[in-house]
Amino acid sequence: MPDMSASVSLAVTHLAPLAKEVDENKVTPGVLGFIVFAVMAVAVWGLMKSMNKHMQKVDFKESPDADADNAREQADSAAQQR
Repeated sequence: MPDMSASVSLAVTHLAPLAKEVDENKVTPGVLGFIVFAVMAVAVWGLMKSMNKHMQKVDFKESPDADADNAREQADSAAQQR
């Protein structure tokens, strides 16, 4: 573990001068941040539109199961034979 803390402290000392060069009052997302956010918003809108279209195609009514009907008929006929 001593090697890990030494490497972390070394990395922090190398990054500390970079942090001092950046003025905290002037840091903004900028144009690239806006473009990324806009692309993500358009992608979410497209996914929601697609999901809505697919959900409208879904038929929620359950169709009768032929195997279940056959099993029920066999059970009924077995019960009547007793």
